[in-house]
Amino acid sequence: MTRALSTILSDAAAGNRISEKDAIRLFTTRNRDVWKIASAADEKREQVAGNAVTYVRNQNINVTNICVNACGFCGFSKKTGEEGSYFHDETVIREKAALAKSRNVTEICTVSGLHPAFTAQSYIDVYRWISEAAPGVHLHASNPMEVAYAARKSGINTRSVLRAMKEAGLASMCGTAAEILVDPVRQQICPQKISTTEWVRIIQEAHEMGIPTTATIMYGHCENVADQVRHLAILREIQDETGGFTEFVPLSFIHMNTPIFRDGLARAGATGREDLLMVAVARLFLDNFKNIQVSWVKEGIKMAQLGLLAGANDLGGTMFEESISKGAGATNTDYLDPAEMQRVAEDLGRTLSRRTTLYQKA
Repeated sequence: MTRALSTILSDAAAGNRISEKDAIRLFTTRNRDVWKIASAADEKREQVAGNAVTYVRNQNINVTNICVNACGFCGFSKKTGEEGSYFHDETVIREKAALAKSRNVTEICTVSGLHPAFTAQSYIDVYRWISEAAPGVHLHASNPMEVAYAARKSGINTRSVLRAMKEAGLASMCGTAAEILVDPVRQQICPQKISTTEWVRIIQEAHEMGIPTTATIMYGHCENVADQVRHLAILREIQDETGGFTEFVPLSFIHMNTPIFRDGLARAGATGREDLLMVAVARLFLDNFKNIQVSWVKEGIKMAQLGLLAGANDLGGTMFEESISKGAGATNTDYLDPAEMQRVAEDLGRTLSRRTTLYQKA
């Protein structure tokens, strides 16, 4: 029997863990009760994370958009020789890292295509170049797919790859390549990517080795609500075990230039209701996460601001040079001025606070 909305929300407010069935009930709300869920999530946010709206001053460096995979949701990747493809060499990577350092960023983030020539040493070299060109800047890089690819290409295990990456300067890892952690959905949207089990294992290995990671979901394409909830449950289980996730980042599917949308296999992204509920339900369900981020890159600044009223406490980063969402068709993704972030936060009666990658005050 489905529990009443009021019972679910009062249980969550009291600190009781809500079930997957409860979360499905929340996600399927379609009337003005959405605002009740958002309000309950916002109260939970205040209890758990306080009233500050946090952000990190960061810059992206995408080394290459050439990729051996052909994920259906991706409008970023190219094949070797294809128009618009690029592969930055050591000189360019060092220049970009030095530029980031000159901009007073505290984080450089890099995730790239799976170049056919890459090995584990390729990633190690890139991370060393960045660390040398931008000393003192936190390197937030790689993801479980890249780790698995590097291991396979070099004939070593993923722990060895993670250890070498850490020695080269990797300070935390991106929790991307998660998409939806339900294998039948993965077979539809990214059949060449690692399985749910392998993604979970590599994340757990990273946490065990002292490499914290983010957690993400990419929603609004071929999955259903039960798939979304299973994904969140897997993240909650990992966090119970390791405590290694720094934040949860919902990533709304940008559909315009993607193969699965053009081929009629995916819908045109999430609706505003779904975007709002993803933040709110995550805040109530992920009771072992302190930080929930809204992606202004995916949703635009106005929808991101509403997410801050529905359980989120973080606006992400200044970004500089975002290209993955842009490739899928998103606009205005390159840079968000902290002055605009401050305007958004103060409009809600909250303060803006600059943070480090690991959520210390910057």
